[in-house]
Parts: sequence; structure tokens; C-alpha cells
Amino acid sequence: MDSCSLEIANWRNHQETLKYQFDAFYGERSSQQDIYAGSVQPILRHLLEGQNASVLAYGPTGAGKTHTMLGSPEQPGVIPRALMDLLQLTREEGAEGRPWALSVTMSYLEIYQEKVLDLLDPASGDLVIREDCRGNILIPGLTQKPITSFADFERHFLPASQNRTVGATRLNQRSSRSHAVLLVKVDQRERLAPFRQREGKLYLIDLAGSEDNRRTGNKGLRLKESGAINTSLFVLGKVVDALNQGLPRVPYRDSKLTRLLQDSLGGSAHSILIANIAPERRFYLDTVSALNFAARSKEVINRPFTNESLQLHVLASVKLSQKELLGPSEAKRARGPEEEEIGSPEPPAAPASASQKLSPLQKLSSMDPAMLERLLSLDRLLGSQGSQGTPLLSTPRRERMVLMKTVEEKNLEIERLKMKQKELEAKVLAQEATDPKEKENCSPIMLRPLGRRTVTVAKPLKKAVVMPLQLIQEQAASPNAEIHILKRKGGKRKLESLDASESEEKANDCWELQISPELLTQGRQKILDLLNKGSARDLRSLQRIGQKKAQLIVGWRELHGPFSQVEDLGRVEGMSGKHMESFLKANILGLAAGLRCHPS
Repeated sequence: MDSCSLEIANWRNHQETLKYQFDAFYGERSSQQDIYAGSVQPILRHLLEGQNASVLAYGPTGAGKTHTMLGSPEQPGVIPRALMDLLQLTREEGAEGRPWALSVTMSYLEIYQEKVLDLLDPASGDLVIREDCRGNILIPGLTQKPITSFADFERHFLPASQNRTVGATRLNQRSSRSHAVLLVKVDQRERLAPFRQREGKLYLIDLAGSEDNRRTGNKGLRLKESGAINTSLFVLGKVVDALNQGLPRVPYRDSKLTRLLQDSLGGSAHSILIANIAPERRFYLDTVSALNFAARSKEVINRPFTNESLQLHVLASVKLSQKELLGPSEAKRARGPEEEEIGSPEPPAAPASASQKLSPLQKLSSMDPAMLERLLSLDRLLGSQGSQGTPLLSTPRRERMVLMKTVEEKNLEIERLKMKQKELEAKVLAQEATDPKEKENCSPIMLRPLGRRTVTVAKPLKKAVVMPLQLIQEQAASPNAEIHILKRKGGKRKLESLDASESEEKANDCWELQISPELLTQGRQKILDLLNKGSARDLRSLQRIGQKKAQLIVGWRELHGPFSQVEDLGRVEGMSGKHMESFLKANILGLAAGLRCHPS
């Protein structure tokens, strides 16, 4: 329809058409130059930025994929045109006076029946595909040929192309039976500090076409080759669908082709997919399939980035060359701590004068004379201002000097703190010598170990003493008589005889019970009323009176009448001292001991 869209009849409904929108569409009258200039040439500039790029030719067998990639001597294809322009760009960017030095290498391989074969060295056998720690796909053992001109490229590429597997079918006399991949690597190295290096890869891929064995008439080996081709292209479609759907697992490892194209599909490469279609009616289904695959592939998102790192070995050699240009004192300051311990067996050279001291810039004879003169002027200006050497163009050495300066300041701070500590210790010793008394008072405190935790012992609890009623009455009658106190020691009772004076002294340590006659009379009356008027439930509230004894008391009261007197016997017969004590505490609230009730 135009330069970006096309339409094709819908085989499901002939009254409708299928429309496709792409980045570019090239019809029958388009030339090889139109395809290359419109789609491929713009991505070559990314290689000089340290990024990857890939160009894939996809389509059914006999649609012209190999012609698009290789072309003919009269109409060169994408591969020769891309190599010619890329080599021209590297010569311009890597010329003398430019900050980068560039080199180009090439590798050529094919994937035949799931085997990776090196076309530059056919005897190498099946190669393996690996992935490094940074996620880059690489093939160990793959031959790399350095090229500096297009003639070098033709010298390596044309013989290798003869090693590619081709075969005759009904549709094509020279049908590609394998996927061919041309890998061109561009290495860039910075000539000045910080001596960075970049690496860009260009993949030029001629895929084998999908085949319908009913039309190609494949048998035997050709049928096996066709099955391997269709299987790898089917996995390629699964990878594209998984990327579009955002699935957690993308089946890159299901095929050698998709494993090698991992960087081109959903990776970090600028990818161009050229879908070749055959506008014949008998290729209608193949054309629709290729257009659908191209439409799905257009939705895949790649994330290119720059492959850049530092040249460590070049950096080490530059440090050594700068140390040779420095004087002995400057070299000693620039030398690291490890180098100072090891030392150099050679004696230091004689110090060079300011006029004889050379600059690292003077070694850059390959630069433009005008630029070199300006840099030398700047070098002389810095030297006249007292600059030692020219650390301006040596960033790693400058950072190292700053680090050494920081370490030196820290060491000075540590020495200052040590001196201050010594002064304080001397001051303390002087004070101890002038004041010995203070020393005696202070030294035991300093050397005394931590005391144990003080444990507070609880004071013994005071005890309430229950005294017999007869003794209390005798005490009330004769106050000067001896007082007998009932105590419990070790579970046994013991009588202690104390004088009246001693009892007054012990009044603060133990509780002494003073019973009034009125309270004793009230207690007797309460017990008598409970025995005469209380029910069996009320009688059970008395200590050691259960249901059976309460019923006996009630029956006794019904037979013989109410109780009239409560007598004090000192101890109830048949009751032990322990039970007697609990009985008194519960029944008469500790007011009397050993009471018995008699009926009237």
C-alpha cells in the first residue's frame, strides 16, 4: 500500500483483507541499495559506541534470503555492503590523532542439524555455546580472523562460503540447508587515560527457510535436514511468543539457533528482521506465516547498552613509564606501600634537571602536530607552576596519591593521640608522687575487684502466742508470777521460762495476747447459742465438726434439751496439740483453749 504497510487477501474470508504495518516495506522494484541504506546502515554507528547489532533474514525457502544477505557481484547484498562501510568507519575513527584505536575481527559459522560448525576451520568439529558471567554469548574455539580492509574480508569469507551446506530441492537448486551466522567484532581501546575499552558485535544471519516437504519432495538426508530446520524455526517462534507474553521462562536453550540469537531477541542488540516473502499464489500460506512472525517479532523489546571496561594491563604499563620519568624523590612518594617493602635492586638514577625532564605527552608522536603543540604548552605551564610531573592525564595515579595523603593524615592523627595519652599518664604519675595519701586512698579503689551482690536477709516474722486460759487467769491474779509462752521450734513445742522483766523486754519482738474477761464471756455465749439454736449446717462451720458430728449434736440436743454451760479443760481429751491449736484458732478466734460443752 505504501512504504510501511501492505495488505493481503484473507484466506478464511475472501471478501476481507489482512493489513500489516512495519517499519519499512520494499516491493519488487526496490534495489539492494534501498534495503541496505534504509534499514541496515543506520545501526552500524552503534558498534562504535560499544553496542551490539544484528540483522536476520527470515522467510520460506526460495524467497530470496541468501540473495538479500549476500547478493551478487552486480548487486551486492547486506553483508558486503555492511563490511565495506564498517571498515571505512573504523579507519576514520581509529586514525592517528583520534582518542580511540580500533580493530576488527570476523568469524563465520553455520548451524547444521543442531551442530555448530566453524566455516573458517571445518575440521574443528561441533562447537559449544557458552555464556559468561555478564550474560554475553560466546563460542570457545571459534576462529577469529583480523581484517583491516575489504580485500582481507573477501580473502577469508569467500572460501568459507564454499564450506556452507547447500542442497538441491524441487524449489531451489542451491537451497541453504543450515543457518549461517557471520560475526564481526569491533574492539576499541582508548589511547589516553583512563584507557577504556569497548566491544561491539555485529551478527549477520542468513536463516534457512521453512519447508513444506510435500512441495520440496525431500527424502532421506534432505528430509532430516528439513526437520531440523523447521524445528529450530518453531523454537524461534516460541521464543518470540514468550517474550511478547512476558513469560518467566524464555526457551532459548531449546535450540542452538535461539541460544545463539539470545542477545538479538530480547537482549541488548539493535536487531533488524528482514522478512522475505514470495508473492506467488502457491506460497500464500508461507507468506502469511512469515508476515505473522514478523508482526510478532516487531513487539519484542531489546535493551541495548554499552560494553565498556578499563584496560588493567595497559594501566599498569603506563604507571611504570611514568615512574621512569620521575625523579628519585618523586618516585619514592609515588611508590605504594607494597613496593616500598620489596624495594628495587637497581640503584636509583641520578635526578634529572628541570630542562632534561621529559613529559609523558612527548611520547604521543602519533597525534596531530597542532594538538600536540597545545598539550606540550599546557604541560610546560603546569611545570612552571610547581606541578610535579603531569598527573593531569593519569587519573588512577592521582587517586592513589590522594589515598596516600589521607593515610598519612590518619597516621599523624594517631601519633598525636598517642602523645596526648603519654602526657596524661605522666601527669597522673606526677600527682601520685606529690600526694602519697591520695595514692593510698585511690589505689585500693582502682585495684579492688567488683564486690559481690549484697543479699538482704529478711527478719524473722513475729509470732502470735496463744496462751492457755488458766495461765492467763493466774497471770491476772498474780502479775509477778512467771509467764509461760508457747513457741514452735522445728515443728516441736518448747516451754521457756521467762521473768517478768524479760517479758517486758521481749514485748517488742513477739506478740503477746491479752485476753479480756468480757471478750471471753462473749465467746462462750456465742458458742453456747450456736450449740443450742444452730442447725446442722451452722454447726459444721466449727472446726473438726462434720456432717456426722453435727447430726449427733442436734440429736443430743433434742433428747436432753439445750446446753447450759461451757467448761474449760485446758485440752480436749483425745485431741493432739496440733489439732487443738487449729481448733482454737477457728472456733473461738484464739480466745480460749480446750472448751467442752455439757448438756443441762
